[in-house]
Amino acid sequence: MRLGALECALAFVLICLMSDSAAAQTFTTLHTFTGGTDGGFAFAPLILDDSGNLYGTTYQGGTYNCDPNNSGRGCGVVFRMDNQGNETVLYSFQPSPDAQLPDAGLTRDRAGNLYGTTFWGGTHITYGAVYKVDPSGKETVLHSFNRDGGGYHPTSGLIHDGAGNLYGTTVYGGILSCVIQRTEYGCGVVFKINRQGNETVLHKFHGGDGAWPNGELLRDAQGNLYGTASVGTSSAGVVFKIDSSGKFHVLHQFPSQQDDGYTPTGSLVRDAAGNLYGTTQNGGAANYGTVYKLDKTGKITILYSFALGADGGLPEGGLVRDTAGNLYGTTSLGGDLACNGGSGCGTIFKIDSSGHETVLHNFEGKPGEFPDARLVIDAAGAIYGTTPGNDLANYGSVFKLVP
Repeated sequence: MRLGALECALAFVLICLMSDSAAAQTFTTLHTFTGGTDGGFAFAPLILDDSGNLYGTTYQGGTYNCDPNNSGRGCGVVFRMDNQGNETVLYSFQPSPDAQLPDAGLTRDRAGNLYGTTFWGGTHITYGAVYKVDPSGKETVLHSFNRDGGGYHPTSGLIHDGAGNLYGTTVYGGILSCVIQRTEYGCGVVFKINRQGNETVLHKFHGGDGAWPNGELLRDAQGNLYGTASVGTSSAGVVFKIDSSGKFHVLHQFPSQQDDGYTPTGSLVRDAAGNLYGTTQNGGAANYGTVYKLDKTGKITILYSFALGADGGLPEGGLVRDTAGNLYGTTSLGGDLACNGGSGCGTIFKIDSSGHETVLHNFEGKPGEFPDARLVIDAAGAIYGTTPGNDLANYGSVFKLVP
């Protein structure tokens, strides 16, 4: 049931009272991308190694041009950056049959090899690929997607198991007759890639069980996989599980109602008790997204509803969790309402176990604005992330926040 105007106003006031702003944090822009050989448009989250180096991708930039729109912005890069912002480009993507235009993050094995996905490129040019970059900077395309039922257009990063298998999702493909919003692209798949690059489709979404998965998967110690699909034919998105035997389970269906949250787009985190935590891009008391908890019985609790005020709005990137159980994430709008014509330029937030929100940082415009990727926290508690950029004058950034 949707709130009336008076109820919305009251809800807005209550939400604002539930949140506060933290004392001054130390925020640093480590690197501002130029769109040249250093990369451009940092859509993806970062990962950390044991030495504190950051690894990530940019969607464009680099040495070679293969933009399908012929803008000259480049095919994208894989980079390493120290915690002072010194960048090393490890690989610049080239035209097909190479992978190209990465908009997802990386995973790293014990030998230092990096693995990721690209939305475009590969042997079939337009359907995307899985790639590997070794510590010397040599790149290998492990798998090229095709419109053959195996899924295509991966938009999320990969995870790996101890045997070196990679797991991920594609937003399209699978059952091509699956139609969402009058689009006959298929509803997406969950896949596994072995060391040799051979793909096994673990699940094909048919719409009723969700569609368009675009967050990174989560894998527990028993080998169960967890994830979200952002829409569906009978729901506004789902949380799902694929158990170690390969059986698919819908853990929760989000209803198409404002109060409950809907359109889950980010990655999940899990606590020691097996509870899952995530974000919805829409819904909640003011319809600007939520932070939720899903317990092992499938019961959902909305921990926080965003109001697109000083507290932020539209959380898209998912969450990270510290050892004390606090959750951290970003909103792509809200915060400093003097920015972006009153809609704000986004926030970094913290949610404690009681559902109380603290805004750790307000983005105030170029070079950093509209963050929409998952954060990463180092051993000392410093928080790192990216801002995506959105035009020729803003190619995105890497930032660091010290609480």
